[in-house]
Amino acid sequence: MQASDSGAAKLWLQAMPGLFVLLWSTGFVSAKYGLPYAEPLTFLLLRFALVVALMLPLALVMRVAWPRSLTQIGHVALVGVLMQGGYLSGVFCSINLGMSAGVSALIVGVQPILTAFASAPLFGERLRARQWTGLVLGFGGVLLVVLGRSALSGITPATLALSVLALLSITAGTLYQKRFCGAVDLRAGSVIQFCAAGLVLLPLALTFETMQVRWTGEFIFTIAWLVLVLSMGAISLLYILIRRGAATRVASLFYLVPPSTALMAYAMFGETLSLMAMAGMVLAAIGVALVVYRRQ
Repeated sequence: MQASDSGAAKLWLQAMPGLFVLLWSTGFVSAKYGLPYAEPLTFLLLRFALVVALMLPLALVMRVAWPRSLTQIGHVALVGVLMQGGYLSGVFCSINLGMSAGVSALIVGVQPILTAFASAPLFGERLRARQWTGLVLGFGGVLLVVLGRSALSGITPATLALSVLALLSITAGTLYQKRFCGAVDLRAGSVIQFCAAGLVLLPLALTFETMQVRWTGEFIFTIAWLVLVLSMGAISLLYILIRRGAATRVASLFYLVPPSTALMAYAMFGETLSLMAMAGMVLAAIGVALVVYRRQ
């Protein structure tokens, strides 16, 4: 029985990266469904509030360990502001203002390279020539996918700034989580992080948005998907991967998100895939393989 359990656990750990990429990629599709019915910050505040409403009772019932010092709470809260508030608001607001999801994904797709540069001095991660080659190939694959599926439209100073904000936030959040929050329980950490992100976004939403929501069936389905699958499922997988893997290898998984999004858009919305986009998917997959491969 123990051997069987060990084998199942090993298979689950091996499946985590692929499952994470699949779930994370649905975020762009969800934005396309949900943004017509709610403004971006209002949309995110509803999402954060529902996550806290579900996670807080769960954490209390399961008697999870909470951070014991204000310093540790501050570390966890800052990760939430970066990875929930900064990243998601940057992506949602840029798409809401007209930037295509593909171009936004391309800009955020630079994250693995930034993470690689920062990881060396922060964590002592030494990248081999093979891994640097993988990072370059991965970025090239993302570029081909985006150019092969969407025109470079909707780029303005505002949308570009918001996308860069998302890029910097997810990169800094990944590194900060790895450095300071590795021992924090995921359930307690999620409550703190979403509360902190919501407190930052609330005054912005009150100032710049009407905060009106059209409660259609499409919007209810989208918010439920984002809360249960993305905010509770994919985010937990990401934090587990950050704990178990080097920061650069985890970040390289984001190279597979634009290709996965392109496939979903083709299946759900009939968006065609060019030969350039297909070649980019293959190139991105090869790049990720070069970065994450470990010689036994």
